[in-house]
Amino acid sequence: MKKSGTYKTTKSILIAIGCLSIVAAIAIRCTNSGKVIDETPTRGSISIMADESFKPIVNAEIATFTSLYKYAKITPTFVPETDLISAFLKDSVKLVVSAWEPTEEQKKLLFDTQIVVRTTAVAYDAIALVINKENKDSLLTFQNVNDLFAGKITDWKDINSGSKLGKIVTVFDNDKSANIRYFKELFKLGDQLPSNFYSVKNNAEVVDYVSQNKGALGLVSVNWICDHRDSTSRAFSNKIKTVAVSHQYLNPGVYSMPDQGSIYDKSYPFTRTINLVSRETYRGLASGFVSWFAAEQGQRIVLKSGLVPATMPIRLIQFKK
Repeated sequence: MKKSGTYKTTKSILIAIGCLSIVAAIAIRCTNSGKVIDETPTRGSISIMADESFKPIVNAEIATFTSLYKYAKITPTFVPETDLISAFLKDSVKLVVSAWEPTEEQKKLLFDTQIVVRTTAVAYDAIALVINKENKDSLLTFQNVNDLFAGKITDWKDINSGSKLGKIVTVFDNDKSANIRYFKELFKLGDQLPSNFYSVKNNAEVVDYVSQNKGALGLVSVNWICDHRDSTSRAFSNKIKTVAVSHQYLNPGVYSMPDQGSIYDKSYPFTRTINLVSRETYRGLASGFVSWFAAEQGQRIVLKSGLVPATMPIRLIQFKK
């Protein structure tokens, strides 16, 4: 469907970056329990948990970090957000990568057990709406999306009277995921979703389903489709079409894609923060990885992956088509 209005000109970002020097701590240290740990910020072996939505960027960061620090081993497990939060609060994992940030109540409960939670924002990403390549309805208003989640829009004819695609089948990655939680909170929904919403297992399955079904609309972390240097990301983005969405308040009639510039200035409405949340009680490998991710080399990887760095100054460059 072609609507009146304009696309916002494509924007990219550049980053001004300083230097990082991770200072190694004492090689052998003691925890509060008296257990001796042979670990430093650049050496040791740890397991972390990460939201499946952020698998591409997490794998890229770990691969580079461990290639630089040969005696460091970081093993990630990728799970839905709800499982990740549960494991973190139960002390099953010391470091998580998530859009989640502990509430004040959760922080207090942990503080009462002598655990200080540290949250470090490392990147900004977005949730993209994706459609089949044969679907011409590639512009949606913020209100269209709101009505979709409220069950007021169920057929493509509700958006474009001339559409022959029929029922809108909305697919998302997992019932426990951060992606669906984001929209439930944004639109103040309960646990019950409209009957035309279906969950699969992960973001990759969302892309596959949309590519094979003309009437489908998918919700996928832009992290999976924005890194054009990565062959997997290119393959995914080539299988589907990304929807441009107008903002609820800014620039009526202007539709923004979830690219770096629109994520940075929030003209694309569905943006969020990627956090590293740590409960480590000493300066170990988890702390070293957090420091590295938030500094020069880690932020360069964020930039090159198509996301927006959270800890470094950037400037916006606008290209007119």
